Amino acid sequence: MNKKPLVTIVTPSFQQGEFLEETILSVLAQDYENIEYIIIDGGSTDNTAEIIQKYADKLAYFVSEKDKGQTEAINKGFAKANGEILAWLNSDDTIEPYAVSEAVEFLIANPEIGMVYGDTKFIDEFGKTIGKFPAAQTNFKKLMQGYVHIPQQASFWRAELFKEVGPLDDSIYFAMDYDLWVRLAKVSELKYTPKYWANFRLHSSAKTIADDDRCWPEMIKIHRRNGGNPISVIGFKYILRKVLAPVVTWRRRRRVKQTSKK
Repeated sequence: MNKKPLVTIVTPSFQQGEFLEETILSVLAQDYENIEYIIIDGGSTDNTAEIIQKYADKLAYFVSEKDKGQTEAINKGFAKANGEILAWLNSDDTIEPYAVSEAVEFLIANPEIGMVYGDTKFIDEFGKTIGKFPAAQTNFKKLMQGYVHIPQQASFWRAELFKEVGPLDDSIYFAMDYDLWVRLAKVSELKYTPKYWANFRLHSSAKTIADDDRCWPEMIKIHRRNGGNPISVIGFKYILRKVLAPVVTWRRRRRVKQTSKK
């Protein structure tokens, strides 16, 4: 009998006690049993420690200590990982109960694919759907042009490839996922499947809203160190984004405020 591959999910956490339990429960509710779940907390002072302790017996590993931020926390988690397939789920996001099993099934059926990703909905602080992430098929060339369209929450990749291209660069604060996608796409094919696997929570303290202006400069840095030209599609997108950033951020904040009033 072939044993189903072990899947390691890492949750980096800091001051997200309001949402962490829902995140944990979404992992524990998976219909796929062979999961190694790791939580790396950056020394939160809210109720995070109590929540982690509540589920400690269901975790493969957890720690709560000061670190340099989300990227280092993710690296610490993957350093403890034993899984053949990896994923990370931020402490305010959730995954659907069948996500892991469907991702594993896809990767088993397609051994040439290094990473698979599905669809993700935007949810507000109460879990209400407020939109859909624009997921789409991409590749190394398109990624280098800024055509990302990969929802990190719904992404699963092979551990052997992460060992080849990792760890994440902990000098990258926001675009560490983009950095990883570029590295993986250099050595393997990434594949989009139009299946709803995860939920991306937008709220007032989320990095996507609070620090979005730091993402694109980091993407340009990643683009350049992977051989990208200073005069490029992603460069023009960055300029356009810089001009439109106040409007984009305002619209995101407005969406969150409107849903919180309902």
